[in-house]
Amino acid sequence: MTTYTARPLTPLTLKELRTRDDAGRPMAPFTDDEGGAPLRCCLRRSEPGERIALVSYAPLRRWAAGTGTDPGAYDEQGPVFIHAADCPGPDTDALPFTNAHRTLRRYSTDGRILGGRLVGSPTAFEPAFAEAFADPEVALVHVRAVEYGCFLYEVRRP
Repeated sequence: MTTYTARPLTPLTLKELRTRDDAGRPMAPFTDDEGGAPLRCCLRRSEPGERIALVSYAPLRRWAAGTGTDPGAYDEQGPVFIHAADCPGPDTDALPFTNAHRTLRRYSTDGRILGGRLVGSPTAFEPAFAEAFADPEVALVHVRAVEYGCFLYEVRRP
């Protein structure tokens, strides 16, 4: 079985977002008193007392810029949580945030949505990625929260 890897935000992207987010706003860090925010820098939930920030992030726009693609109308930005300062990144290769319903949204090499799939259990992720990447047109998959549609992480073709 192929193992799929969740891609956290890159150090360069995090540096940029900590200066100005993808909506042009400066970062406004705060202390997370409750914990539980899904952090896109280290792909885990925040702990109470950590300094984090909610920033606007455009995942498809950034991917498209790196590949020379125009995402067209599929370009979107939305809120993501990150640590307010550098962090070491993920401490495991396990797929994160698999304990709830998620949408796996498929994108083509030209940045267009090719469909999606609702995934409802931790054991359903690997088969859903295998199904997505069985289509040669699929370049990457975005994993999103069902409740808010928030971007959680990206998986690229193995």
